Amino acid sequence: MRITVRVKPGSRRGPLVETVGTDLVVYLREPGREGAANAALPRVLAEHFGTSPSRVSIVRGHSARIKQVEVDI
Repeated sequence: MRITVRVKPGSRRGPLVETVGTDLVVYLREPGREGAANAALPRVLAEHFGTSPSRVSIVRGHSARIKQVEVDI
């Protein structure tokens, strides 16, 4: 399943996943520097969907806040 995710790095609310329409908003405590937020995103989404982090991958938007993510459930 391919989903659109808006990532909010460096958030005090995180880790948290909220649904907004058909998209997800993911709040992460990790900063958006040096790939820390990109490394944390699969772990948080895997926990949300109840799957392994290896089954979650970022398809597009590695350097953007809006990303397309592939989740194999």
